[in-house]
Amino acid sequence: MTIEVDLKEIKNLLSTLNEKIDVLLEDRDASSLMTLAEKSLKDFLEKEPDLYSIKDIKAKVNYS
Repeated sequence: MTIEVDLKEIKNLLSTLNEKIDVLLEDRDASSLMTLAEKSLKDFLEKEPDLYSIKDIKAKVNYS
């Protein structure tokens, strides 16, 4: 193999790694935003009355 071929392969590998890192960072950002939203809505949602009771949401399921 020549140096040019090696460099091209390294560039391709780096490009693939950069794409994977970008996806991981996007996932981390989304997870952080969801956690922040959950924490900031917790107090508000705890004060809200339940719309349905457990009895209201129970459903009979037929396992045939």
